[in-house]
Amino acid sequence: MRITVTSVLVDDQEKALAFYTDLLGFVKKHDVPAGGARWLTVVSPEDPDGVELLLEPSGHPAVGPFKEALVNDGIPFTSFTVKDVQAEYERLRGLGVTFTQPPTQMGPVTTAVFDDTCGNLIQIAAM
Repeated sequence: MRITVTSVLVDDQEKALAFYTDLLGFVKKHDVPAGGARWLTVVSPEDPDGVELLLEPSGHPAVGPFKEALVNDGIPFTSFTVKDVQAEYERLRGLGVTFTQPPTQMGPVTTAVFDDTCGNLIQIAAM
């Protein structure tokens, strides 16, 4: 068993696609109409056949309160690995990304948390 697709719940798929590709550097893998939304995935350019991130519409009634509670408590929805948290923090801040937690060392791991503009806090981490 292995993970092939995981989701992040987004308020606006087009806005999310721009953020996750133009700012974070992922590349679009699939974009297929699916009812009133799209099956829209992105992947790391370093692993184009690896795990896909589904930019999942957050239309279900439970999603709004769930996302709001996580953001209010400062809890990231997901985490991405980077080689150098400080360098990625500086790069993304230079592109206008808002961070809720600057690079913070926690034992052998350094993390930072940013707002993805689509209703989620996302963590970046490096060991």
